[in-house]
This record gives sequence, C-alpha cells and structure tokens, in this order.
Amino acid sequence: MKWNQILVILCIIGFSLSSTAQQTETATLGKVKMIFSLDKAGVPVYQVFFNNKPVILPSQLGFKLNVDSQFYKTFRVTSTERQSFDQTWQTVWGETKDVRNHYEELTVHLQSGKSPGILLNLIFRVFEDGVGFRYEFPLQPNLKYFIVTDELTQFSLTGNNKTFWIPGDFDSNEYLYTTSLISEIDNRKMVASATDIAVRVAPDPYAVQTPLMMKTSDGLYLNIHEAALVNYSSMQLHVNTKTYALTSSLVPDAYGNKAYLHAPFKTPWRTIIVSDQAADILSSRMILNLNEPAAFTNTSWIKPMKFTGVWWEMQTGKTTWNYSDFPDSAGSDGKPIPNGKHGANTANVKRYIDFAAANNIQGVLVEGWNTGWEDWFGNWKENVFDFTKPYPDFDIKEITRYAESKNVQMIMHNETSGSASDYERQMDTAYKFMNLFGYTSVKTGYVGKIIPRGEHHDGQWMVNHYLRVAEKAAEHHIMLDSHEPVRPTGLQRTWPNWMASEAGRGNEYNAFSIGSPPEHETILPFTRMMGGPMDYTPGIFKMKGYNLNVPDRHMHTTLCKQLALYVTLYSPVQMVADLPENYETHKDAFRFIRDVTTDWDDTRILAAEPGDYIYIARKQKDSPNWFVGAITDENSRTADLSMNFLTKGNKYLATIYRDASNADWKENPEAYTIEQFIIDSDSKLRIGLAKGGGAAISIFPATADDVKKIKMYKSFL
Repeated sequence: MKWNQILVILCIIGFSLSSTAQQTETATLGKVKMIFSLDKAGVPVYQVFFNNKPVILPSQLGFKLNVDSQFYKTFRVTSTERQSFDQTWQTVWGETKDVRNHYEELTVHLQSGKSPGILLNLIFRVFEDGVGFRYEFPLQPNLKYFIVTDELTQFSLTGNNKTFWIPGDFDSNEYLYTTSLISEIDNRKMVASATDIAVRVAPDPYAVQTPLMMKTSDGLYLNIHEAALVNYSSMQLHVNTKTYALTSSLVPDAYGNKAYLHAPFKTPWRTIIVSDQAADILSSRMILNLNEPAAFTNTSWIKPMKFTGVWWEMQTGKTTWNYSDFPDSAGSDGKPIPNGKHGANTANVKRYIDFAAANNIQGVLVEGWNTGWEDWFGNWKENVFDFTKPYPDFDIKEITRYAESKNVQMIMHNETSGSASDYERQMDTAYKFMNLFGYTSVKTGYVGKIIPRGEHHDGQWMVNHYLRVAEKAAEHHIMLDSHEPVRPTGLQRTWPNWMASEAGRGNEYNAFSIGSPPEHETILPFTRMMGGPMDYTPGIFKMKGYNLNVPDRHMHTTLCKQLALYVTLYSPVQMVADLPENYETHKDAFRFIRDVTTDWDDTRILAAEPGDYIYIARKQKDSPNWFVGAITDENSRTADLSMNFLTKGNKYLATIYRDASNADWKENPEAYTIEQFIIDSDSKLRIGLAKGGGAAISIFPATADDVKKIKMYKSFL
C-alpha cells in the first residue's frame, strides 16, 4: 500500500473518530444505571439499564422553542457536577411514616452551539428503583422570556411491551384501561365509544396518558410518569407503534403552545420506575421524593379521615343536586319552585351526621347545597354557582350547630362546572365562608369545558390554577379533594393539605354508566395512583338495583372487594360511599369499614400483578393494628398471604372478611363469610377470592381471653 493511500485511510479514521466522539457520563445506584452522552450532532442522549438489562435504549432530549426551533442539537458539555444524597424524612400523612430519599445526582451543563449560545442543564437522579430527570433553564443573558412549542423527550423502549393505557386526552383521565401491546395502541375507538365522559379532546390517535405501566417480554416492570408538575403543561406520550419509541406530547393551549416560561426555570421531572418485581413498582416513593418538602410548617390542622355524604343518592337518581327544575321561573312568592327531590336539605343532612357520629366516620360531605345547579352543566357558562349562598332548604347555621354537637366535621363542596375563572374570583370569599362555619375540607369539581375558553383541564393554565387553589386553601387551613383535575404528580408532599384527587375513573361510573370491569381496580394502583391518592369512593354494599332509573345496573365487584378497596386503593380521605340504609343489612361486614383507618405507619405489598391481583398489608399510624386487602380481576384465585410483617412472638386476632364459596361479582356479589382466628408472624393465610372478588382482614393484638377462646389459624404448607 502506498503512503498516500495510508494517509487517506488514517484521515478517514481520524475524522470518523472525531465526528462520533462522545462525552459519556454514568450514574449508578444498586441495579439501576443511567448513561448520558452527546451524539455526533450534539443531541443529548440518555439510556437506562436495570441489572445490566437495557430498559430505555438511547433516547434523545431537547425542545423546540419559539426562540430556537432546533434547541435539541449542537450542544456541547461545559461542565458536570455530582452529588450523593441519602436522607429519611417523615410524612404528614401517607402510606408510610418514614420515607427514604436516596439517590445519585448528575448535573450536565450544556450550551447550544447555535448563536447566541443558550444554556441548558440536565439534572439526573438515579434511585434504586429508577431514574428521574428534568431540564433547567438557568439565569442567563441570552434567554429570558420564551415559549415551549414542543418538548422532544424520548423513551425508546426495548421491545413490544405489554401496556396498560388510556387515551392521551387533554381534558379527561376517566377512560377504561386497555391492555395491549405497544404496536396495537390506537385510541380512536376508545375515545369515540366513551360517551359517558363529559368532555373528550384527544386529537392524536397514538397518544396515551401517563402514568403508563408496561411489562417487557423478559419480565421487567416499567412505569413512566412525571413528578412535581408546576407551571408547565402535563405530559402525555406519543407512541410510535413500529419503533416502540415514546415521545413527550405536552397539552397545548388555544394557540397550540405548550408552556410560557421565564428563565430561570426547572421543568417537572420525567420519571422511569423499573423492577423485576411488580410489587416494587407499588412500593416506590421516587415520585414523592422528587417533589419539594412541605411549603408550610404548621400541619397540625391536616387530619386524614373517613367521610360519608349526600352524594351517591344523587348519582343513583334517588334525589337531585338542583333545588328546582325551573331555572328561569319562580313561584307566586318570587322564590324558586322546589322539585321536592332536593337531597341537600337540612333533615337529610342531619341523618348523615347521625350515621357518621355512630360509626367512627369523621366527616360528612354535602353536594348540591348551594345555588346554581339548575343549569350548571353543558352550557359553557362562566357565572354559575354562588359558593356562599345556600338553597332555601339548607340551613347552614343549624347544620353547623348539629354537626358540632355530634363531633362531626362538615365537608364543603365547590363544583365549578369548569369555570375556573369564576372560581378564582370567588375562592377567597368561599374559604372565608368555610372558616366562618367551621368547614375544614372542600371537594372541588371541574365537570365540563374549561373557562377561560380554549384552555384544557391538563394544560399549563389549569395546572397553575389547581396549585393556586391548594395554596389559597392552605392559607385558610382547608384540606382539598379535587375532582376532574390534572392527574397528580406527588405534589401532596409540598402541599399536604391537597389530600386527594379524582383524576381517574372512579366508583361513580358504576352508577351512571356501564361501569368498570373487575380488573379496573387491579390496574389503577400501577397507573393513575402512582402520582398520588385517589378519591375512588369505595364501600358500595347494595350491588344490584341501586339505580332507580336503570334497574338492571349492578356493581362489577363483590361486597368483600369493596371492603378490600379501603386498603388496596390508598387515600387519606376515604368515602363511605353508600346510603346509610344499605349498610343496615350487612352490619357485620360494615364493621371493617368502622375499624379501618386512613393513615399508615407502614405498607407492605404482599403480592401484585397489574391487571390480575393486588394484596397489600398496612399498619395503622401510631398503633399495632394492621389491615390487609386482597383483590382480583374477573378470575377467581387463591391468595396466599404471609403474616411475616407482624411482630415476632406476639399473638393477634385476625378477623377475615372473605367472599363466600358461591360468591361471584355478576351472579352472587353480596355473599360473604366472616371468620376469626389467632395468628402470629409465622402464619400463612390461604384465602379464596371469587371472580371480581376480594378479602379484607383486620389484625389487632389478641387479648388473653381471645387466645383462650379462639382457635389458632392452621397455616397451609
């Protein structure tokens, strides 16, 4: 070979090496590893491994901005920083009292090569159960006010994963879940058929909502979501059904823009939770840890609770929210004409207060108490409700006096019918009104199209609105339960008065629509509930014939599954949702609802598989008592439950509420058996779950008399 040929080859090799050279940075903790690099075009790229298995293949990061439509390439690394963090903090309320926050952090400082050279930082945190990362636009001379026109974050999957998904809808998270392969995702049929959802806007047929739960063909469980969603649009995911790549798809405003920002600014965290055990996904506290500590120090007024209320009777057609059926007419006395079916009347509310006081239920919610319900929905009307004006038959002073005499807390209801603008004008006055009459909690609602018109439930403007509500509520020492909001992202750590949200398909769909299949509650903890507690409204005991307008409608669970939901579907505010009279016929089963708490020292995921079953044990806050919930999908199965979480050497009285041998969610849903045994930490319980069924167990320290009278459980081998 001639010298000039060798020289050409060497030049080609040198050019190739220089053009593909990458600055690679790695962060590792336990089995999780994240690798960052820049590709030859200066595009930031990351990848994730679990136990040396690829989880996320090389995936691009970046944006399109109004000031730079190619703000995803020509970057160079200017410096990096690292830190290790390991701290345990205590929750105000939660699934566990103590939370360990342990991660390795890598910050990569980037500068765009395109003039004027905008700065961008990438912050990665690697936990033992996954990776969180966010973008930071630091204070800088070349970027001040700017608009995100697209975020280009990718999650390139390793294969055609089994996926549990709902459509990426700008206004609703209340769809049924579909279980399919990535390649089969197409939401058009689901969106078109979901006529029971009030507002549906899902223009991308290949968009799905987060949290997105997946299982790989080689047995890894993978969950993608976001944490600390503040002043930014919520993230949905566009699915490439051929390459299995997911790309961030932010909810736009009326102009198609995704976020209006001002540097310095940090985006929400993008989260990837991964394990080879499904139970570890449910045990993860990563999303919570990626949120800031509480925004205020005095949290003594925040109290988890169970509550009942004037609600299910309206859902099932027994009574109405509206006082009158004639919004534009009045009687000869000039007052609204009563329809005689209004549920929020003084006598009826007192009945619920009596029920709560007698049954260890701390609160009573009343919907339909205030004026405006006659024309509240479907009109895109801005000024609908007055949040300080009761209907004529709701004597708020007498109700307040009566509730106080029974030591019951009243819970306010503020439905906005989507008119967030009007609620912002009235909010401070509404919360002063609550303070005046001793209301410590409020349930808000956003049914309908959003006002300001052109905004969406999950867009940046509404994300900021929900936070303004939480902040204003905190100023007035009001606890918050929001319905129809953006799905949660762990902000309950920062705003612990934001106790729960709906933001998903709750139990109410069994009242006014076709309901949800038995697998639904086995999917929710892996999807919607990864971001925070859900007000699912469990505890329905009348399984059939409860809807007066649709007599053949029935629940898609057994009665014992409704008990188990108080444990498996976590919320610090749990509704005892059925009518008081429907509990009278099952007083023995109702004892579990009387006993179960809503705040926990510890949580153990005993076994789980998304879409199939979930078995969970929780220890009551500041108490030796434990409660266990086990639920299944449409298949009957046997739950094998080890009691090794109990204190060794101690004896306990276990009361087991289980499906009867002939129970079935469709044919015989109210059949159950209650048994008591003495157990200890060596006990292994074997319990049969009916189709669509469940089991609930209360575990209390046994007295000497219990041990003498009640037989020891004979564990299975």
